[in-house]
Order: sequence, then structure tokens, then C-alpha cells
Amino acid sequence: MAVPHLQQPSFLLASLKADCMNKPFAQRCHDLEIVIEDFPAKELHAIFPWLVENIFGSLDGIIIGWNLRCLHGRANPTEYAIALDFLDPSGPMMKLVYKLQAEEYRYEFPVSYLPGPVKASMQERVLPECSLYHNKVQFPPSGGVGSNLALNPFEYYMFYFAISLITQRNSPTTHHVSPSNSAYFSLVDTYLKWFLPTEGSVLPPPSSNPGGGIPSPAPRSPAVPFTSYGIHHTSLLKRHIAHQPSVNADPASQEIWRSETVLKVFVEMWLHHYSLEMYQKMQSPHVKLEVLHYRLSISSTHHSSPAQSGYQALHAYQESFKPTEEHVLVIRLLVKHLHAFANSLKPEPLSPSAHSHTASPLEEFKRVVIPRFVQQKLYIFLQHCFGHWPLDASFRAVLEMWLSYVQPWRYAPEKPLQSAEPQPRSVSEKWAPFIQENLLMYTKLFVGFLNRALRTDLVSAKNALMVFRVAKVFAQPNLAEMIQKGEQLFLEPELVIPHRQHRIFMTPTLGGSFLSSWPPAITDASFKVKSHVYCLEGQESQYKQMFGPEVRNLVLRLAQLIGQAQQTAKSISDHSAETMASQSFLSWFRFSPSDMNGSYTGNDLDEIGQDSIKKTDEYLEKAQEYLCQIFRLNEAQLTQMIMNCGAAQDENGKKQLPDCIESEDGLILTPLGRYQIINGLRRFEIEYQGDTDLQPIRSYENATLVRLLFQLSSAINQRFADQMEILCSREDFIGRLCRYHLTNPFLAEKGRHSPALKQRSGRSQRPRISLRFLASYRTLLSLFMIYFIASWFCIGPLACTFIILLGYLLYAIVMTFFTERWKPHQH
Repeated sequence: MAVPHLQQPSFLLASLKADCMNKPFAQRCHDLEIVIEDFPAKELHAIFPWLVENIFGSLDGIIIGWNLRCLHGRANPTEYAIALDFLDPSGPMMKLVYKLQAEEYRYEFPVSYLPGPVKASMQERVLPECSLYHNKVQFPPSGGVGSNLALNPFEYYMFYFAISLITQRNSPTTHHVSPSNSAYFSLVDTYLKWFLPTEGSVLPPPSSNPGGGIPSPAPRSPAVPFTSYGIHHTSLLKRHIAHQPSVNADPASQEIWRSETVLKVFVEMWLHHYSLEMYQKMQSPHVKLEVLHYRLSISSTHHSSPAQSGYQALHAYQESFKPTEEHVLVIRLLVKHLHAFANSLKPEPLSPSAHSHTASPLEEFKRVVIPRFVQQKLYIFLQHCFGHWPLDASFRAVLEMWLSYVQPWRYAPEKPLQSAEPQPRSVSEKWAPFIQENLLMYTKLFVGFLNRALRTDLVSAKNALMVFRVAKVFAQPNLAEMIQKGEQLFLEPELVIPHRQHRIFMTPTLGGSFLSSWPPAITDASFKVKSHVYCLEGQESQYKQMFGPEVRNLVLRLAQLIGQAQQTAKSISDHSAETMASQSFLSWFRFSPSDMNGSYTGNDLDEIGQDSIKKTDEYLEKAQEYLCQIFRLNEAQLTQMIMNCGAAQDENGKKQLPDCIESEDGLILTPLGRYQIINGLRRFEIEYQGDTDLQPIRSYENATLVRLLFQLSSAINQRFADQMEILCSREDFIGRLCRYHLTNPFLAEKGRHSPALKQRSGRSQRPRISLRFLASYRTLLSLFMIYFIASWFCIGPLACTFIILLGYLLYAIVMTFFTERWKPHQH
């Protein structure tokens, strides 16, 4: 009977693979549910890695799997609902995970697919500080680099689920559908609410054994010696579970173990991405010394090159990581839920001794979840995004993630008081410790945003909205004061308080167990702020004050840029209004002066419309007002400065030329001038200054007709040149009518001021007839429609032509009579 048992798992796997190719999605999920219920763990053990890969895709991205990122409820409601039910925390897939967890199976996860900094350190055999990797790394006996992590079923499932957001980024996606509506996004939200509940506790996992529980992973001896990046703390549960637990382990411990594992996996897979230089910068000096001693000992012991090659690999590594908008949205969901999770902490008891005995493991976890697990990696991740994200509107996702983190009060359980008049909600003083312990999240990232805003086109409504959002958040009552208080605490001289000398600023990850006896509370607020800054930036970093003179100058530059953008938007709006008002009948036929001179006087706002321009002005006006509130700027002086800067307008209300310097070769653009052109703040007035009939043939014109009509009009102009000159020289209404239609007033006016232009385009200034507008496809279509409609009313072609010419003559007479710009030439 042993042989069938050895062959049955292979047969089951082959059968499931065949069903995957032949059966519809709903039937496959139903069959899998039956298999999970009926088969024992020993037989399910063989299909588990294949099933996880079949769902989430392969690590190399070749196998897409169920493509949960592109599975949306509106497009595929049936498959969407089935997938969510199957992968639900209480669904069939998680039952399989718990069934295998009870048997303590292990599954290999390649280290080569871990985030870059972790992979590089493991290849040098330096264990990362995160306890998620402790006692799990296995190296091949040959000493190669193909190491693996030995994970239990729950960890293996969560690793694949989390990393599929990274590995499957190149899979085909559905355009014009928000990533927040995908099955993957919904599952992330479901897992966070299940394993990190804001109310109550985590539901215990289902068990096939009556009265039994699912054991948490047992500690195992590492295969090779490691040096940790820091005095690595033990697991959150090591205080409760010092050895491998029995099947009847404490349910509270299992609850916290699953919660901690989910959070650690999400943070490691989604946030642990940046250059190794930044990764090493985060380490404290004594840890670097420990790593150096370890490398020297390895080198002196083996007298060979593995350590050196690993050292070179570690320092030559630079991760090329480009997060997607979907990736950032998922992290924002994580940040928002963690704030709600941490804010659901019960009020602290008055007695510290009572605290250590009555607080549950979940309550302790809520207390440390953000500073111990998220703060450091999220800060580095945000810095990476601020420095490398394109200067376009897609940065809005990163911006909102940052603003979600710096506003934990938005996710607090208390509700704001209802008032008749909506007023900005003041930030309570109880959030001062959070602001002080996250000072760099407010100050340095704000400076990073200022530098980005100074390089973006604020005439765009989407970019203006981002400036408005940041200004509005930081202008909340009492927030700027608390940030300034935090800066004062950090800048407080160390020598003022003697008992602070000789302290070592420890990182949040250093120390004992998370649930071990709590150390004495640090009441020194200044020490807390310094510890936070030095932990994230290093003790040799130069701190730039948010309310210092350097940043204040950046704010003034931004205010100046806002004023320029407002004037540019107003200029575009006025130009669009003038263009709409002065459009003539022939402009529909592509025969307007702006079309014929080939100039371009707009930007993308011409396509967006007046509503977008109005929004831009509103956003920028409010943003400027908020910046004045935050930095206590004098609005009158600021307005005067903007007016002085914006005085570069001529009598027509147009902007001056871009900033240039004169040289022997003419005007040369300065860096400011290039910036003004790129962002549409100023431009050169470029117009076609030659004969309009000799312009290149346009895409909306018939090339053959253009050439034929040019020859025809040239023959007419040559034959009747003297007669047209006499008619145009008359001072009566007939003369004005002829000058209106037989001359180019733009070139005539410019020719009087530019002799070179007059010599170059003298032919265009003489009275002549131009028939080129008849070659436009739009004109031809219009004439065809007119003749077609006339035929319905039994009007012949000749009569129809006479009506068109009569109507055009009346239109010409009216336009000549009411137009003041076409005046007689002054000879």
C-alpha cells in the first residue's frame, strides 16, 4: 500500500494541472475546495507550491496566475467574487494553509527574489535585522549564492501574495480602471482587517483537530554563522514562546504571531527597496564596526576570496527600483489601516506596573506597530519616490500616501464636533509626541516637495492641486507650531543638560523583545527627537530647518512661481476668450490668420478648457494663502513682490521673452529662460512671416487642389494686378472692402516697421486673391453638404452657387463696415 501513497500526490497534481487547462475558473475553484476538504495534509503538501504559484504567478513573472491585479468586479463580477471567496482569510485556501501548518511543513523561497538590500546582505552572509529572516536561511553545501528561505506554509503563502505586487508589474493591465477596484487591492484590505483588527481580536484559525491549534514556527539552528545588522531583537512572541510550542499553544500567542508575520511580510516586500548606500547609512556606527570585524575574521581564517567577492557585491549593488502607482496605492492602504489599528489602542493605565501585567499582546503590538515596523522603511521609500518619481501628475499617489501618514488624527476613533460653519479642525496637542518622533516625515519631505514643486508646471490644474493639498494639510491650526516645537527640541544644545552626555542614540530596532519588560519611559522629549533624526539620517547629517531662512527662501520662490503661473493662466484664458470672440465664418474652413501664419500660442490648457484654468487659479490662490499662514508671510509684501515680478507684460498683456543674455551671436537662453519655456511661463512669438500661399501643404488640405488653385490665383493676380491696386487705393467703402479681402494686413503692418520683412515678402503686401482655402477638406465637405441640401429643395447648382456668393458678399460687407482694424493705408 506504500506505493499508491507515494504515487497518489503526483497523480493529484497532474489531475489538477489538467483541470487548470480544460475547466472554467468557477469549476476549478469548486474542485479545489473539495480536494482541500477531502485530502489529508500529506497529500496536499505536494500540490501546495504549485497551487500558490498558479494563483499569484511565478516569481520571475512568466506565469501570470489568476492575475488578481487586473481582476475587477465590474468587468468580471463572477470570477471576482469567486476569487475573493476562495482566498478569504476563512476561505478554502487559508484552510489549506492551516492544515499544512499543523504538520509543520517547510517550503523553500529563493533569496534571489527578495528585495535588493536583503538579497545583497544575505549573499554576503550578513543577516538582516528583521527577525522575519532569522533561523530560516539555508545555504547550499557548495557555498554558492543560491540560498533559500525555509518558510512555513503561512509565511510561504504571504510571501508569494505580497511579492506578486512587484513581480507581476509587467503583466497586461486593464487601462482606465482604478487599481483600487482590483481583487488584489480588496484582498489586501481584507487581510489587514482580519489580522490587524481595530476592534476585538484576531479570530483563531480553523483546526481539523478538536481542541487543537496551529503551532507557530519553531526556532531552528542556522546553517552558517551570521552577523546581524544590529543587535537583532527576538520575535515579538519570544517572551511568550521561548521554545517550540506544543499543538495546544496559547491562542493569544498564535494571534500575535500571525499578525506580526503579515505586517512584516508586507513591509519587507513593499517598502524595503532603496540603494544599498542608503541601507548602510541607516546602520549605527557600532554595528558597522561589528560587520567589519566579522569580515576581517572571515578573511584571515579562510585566506580566500569569497568574503572579498561578497564585499564587492555588497558595495557594487545599486537597486534599480521603480514603484508603480498601484504599488503606492497599496502602501497607502497599509498606512491608513495601521493608523486606525494603532489609534484603536485602549487608554493607558495610570500605573506602569499595571500596564505590564494587564496589557494583552495585541495591545502591546498596537503600541509599537508604527515606530518599530514601518517608520524607518517608509521614510526611505518616500525619499526614494520624492527623488526619482517623474515630474508629472502621477506623483499625486505618492503625495497622498505621505499626507495620509502625517495625519494620523484623520484615522482616530473620535469624531469631530459638528458645527454650523465648517472650520479647519485644529490638531490636538496629544499628537505632539507623534509629530516629534516623526519630525523628518514633516520637515525634510516638505522641503523635498518644495524642490519638486519649483520644477513643475503649476499652470497645469493637476500640479496646482498637489501644491494646494500640501499647503492645506500643513496649514491646519496648531500643526505648524508643533512642528516648529519639534525642531526647537532637536536644535537644543546637548551641553545644556549634563545628564544627556555620553548617550548613544539607538535605532528603534535595537533592544530586546517587543513584549519583554518595558524599559523606563524616556521623558526627555529632546532626546526622543534627536534619536529619531539620528536613526534615520545618521549622527553626521546636516539638518535643514523647515522654518529656517533657507527653506523660507524656497517658499518665497514658490510663491513667486505661483504668481507667475496665475498670470500665465490668466493670459491663456484671455487669449482663448479673444480667439473665440474673433472667430470668423471662414475660421471653420481653416482660413483664419492664426492658421495661416502657423503660430502656436497655447499649451495643454487649450485642450482642457476654461474650467481647468479657473480651477488652477483657485488652487493656486488658496495655496498661496495657506503658505502665508504656515510661514507667517506678509501677504501685502508678497503680493507686491509678485506684481513686480509679473510686471514683465507689454501693452497687449503678453508675457515678455524668456530670460536671455545678449551676445555677439544674438540672444542666448539662460537656465531660467529654459525653465520658463519648458513650463510654458514665457515663449518666443513665432509666426510665419512669408507668403501664406507658399506655406507647406497641411494635413487637412488636398495637395493637388492646393497646387491647382495656386496656379489659378497666380494667373488672376497677374492679369488683374493693376485693377486691384486701384480699387484698394480708394478711400471709400469699396476701397476698404477690397483691402479687407485682397491684402494681408498683418504683413502690411509689420512690413512698415521691418524693411527686411518688406523686402522678403513684398509680394504678400500687394493686393491679390488667394483661393487656397478651397483646398481644405472641411471646405470641400461643407460645399458638398450645401449642394446636397439644396438639391432636396429643388435648387439647381447654379442658383445655389449664386446664393453662396451673395451670402458671402453680404458677410464681407458687414465685416468690412464693423471692423476697425482694417483701415486705409496712409501713403
